[in-house]
Order: sequence, then structure tokens, then C-alpha cells
Amino acid sequence: MRILTLAVITAFAIAAPRALAADKKAAKPAKGNPNEIELKDPTGDDNGPGKYTYPTDPVYKPGSFDLTSLKVTEKDGKVTFVVSVNSDLEDPWGMPEPAHFSVQEEFIFIHTGKGPTFTKGTPGLNVEFGKQDAWDHCVILSSQPAGRVRSEAKQKAADMLEAIVVPDETTGAGRTITGTVDKKLLGDGAVASWAYQVVSQSNEGFPAKEDLLTRKVNEFEGQHRFGGGNDGECDPHVMDVFAGKAVGDKSEVDAQHAMLQYECNPDGTPKKLATLKLIRR
Repeated sequence: MRILTLAVITAFAIAAPRALAADKKAAKPAKGNPNEIELKDPTGDDNGPGKYTYPTDPVYKPGSFDLTSLKVTEKDGKVTFVVSVNSDLEDPWGMPEPAHFSVQEEFIFIHTGKGPTFTKGTPGLNVEFGKQDAWDHCVILSSQPAGRVRSEAKQKAADMLEAIVVPDETTGAGRTITGTVDKKLLGDGAVASWAYQVVSQSNEGFPAKEDLLTRKVNEFEGQHRFGGGNDGECDPHVMDVFAGKAVGDKSEVDAQHAMLQYECNPDGTPKKLATLKLIRR
């Protein structure tokens, strides 16, 4: 009897740690989905470096340029980008189907590891990227027809044309703007491993000859001009970006304002451009 009891106790003593180890292993949180990534941004920071204001025309509703999230999903060789803003989308200018929105323009800068890299932003944004945050692709979500966007890019961004990717269709619904492109146009690896930045701007149907469909920021706001900046080309023409860890924490407001700081020469030329960072997870 003693021998049997001892055997049972010994077996339990050996089995118990193994069971505990198995439980601990099962309790480990699952790794994130490599085919999906989501960045978040706090609301109320759609003021660029801190003092930018909206144009005076009522089509520019409060929150129209206030980023709330970016979701990127890969499926069947396609990558879908969904940008959300803090206002219901409207189509006051009657943009061609299937847009269903008018005033927003989203520039999604990505580092996938494929192709040449760039530290300057696309024309009209007046921003640069740090060397460690150089991008290699930019997906443009626009209410303009894809042909118009590609034509503008060819004319104004010839040096980075191969890096600019325009979905065949970009659509708006509710508070989200969505576009899908072939993954082969972007790069290899999981989308969750790429680095991202989004610049929230406004669709400008009559841009300056050197600007890629972007709306200018001036010292004072006008009917179709943002205010709070400079009448030259030294200020970032950017209303909102992702900052910090892009989890939607309020501390990211200050991080955005710091990232978008700039300096101007007396003649309005850049002394120091705003320098953007990419978000990595």
C-alpha cells in the first residue's frame, strides 16, 4: 500500500509541473495578425502644428480633416487602406462616381523595403522625412478620378512617380475613405511589418502649378484656404498626422505639434521644414 501511495505521489509530482507549464504556454497572448494593422489618432488635433484653422466656406465641416484611424488589410494579393475621420463624409462638389466624398485628400506614406526611398514629401505638402523614416511608396486616396491623380503625379512628381500608387477607385462612406491596390505595387512581407504615416489634406481641384492636388495654408484663412500658417512655402500644408505610438493617446497631440514645427526665412522660403516620422509596430 505504501509503495502504491508513493508511486501515485511521485507521478503527481512529475505531472503537475508539466501541466502548469502547458497552462502557461496556452495562456500566452496570440500574436497579432500579420495581414492587418491599425493605427489610431486622438480627436481634436486637426490643427497642424497647433494653430491651423479651417477655410471659412461651410463645406469644410468641423472634423473633416481630423484623422481617427488607418486600417490596412491584405487579402488575396490585394491591400486595402481605410482612413477614418472625425466627421461624416459629404459630397458638396459632386465628384465623379464612385467617390461619394469631396473635400478630403489622404497621403499614405509607407516603407515596405522595396524600391528607392525618399526623404522629401510629395509636392505641395512642404514636409520632409528623417533619414531613418524615408518612405518608398505613397498611396493617394482622392475623390478625384484616378486618371487625374496619375496625370498630376506625372507632371509634378516625375522623380518619384514609380513610388506613387493610386487606387483605380477610391470611395467614401460614413466616415471612412477606402482604396485597394495590388500588393505587388507596394512590396513584399506582411503589411503589419511595414511603417506608415498619413497626411490629412484637402482635395484641391485647381492646385498651384507645382502642387499635387493640395490646398494651401496661408497666414489667414479664406473661403478655400487654411489659416494659421505662412503665405510662403515654408509651413507644412498638413492638418493632421499620426504621432507617438499611434494608439490614440492624448499625449500624441503634443507629439504631433512638435513634429510639425517649422521655421521660415523672411522671404517665406523654408529655413527648417517640418520633419515627419513613420509609425512602426
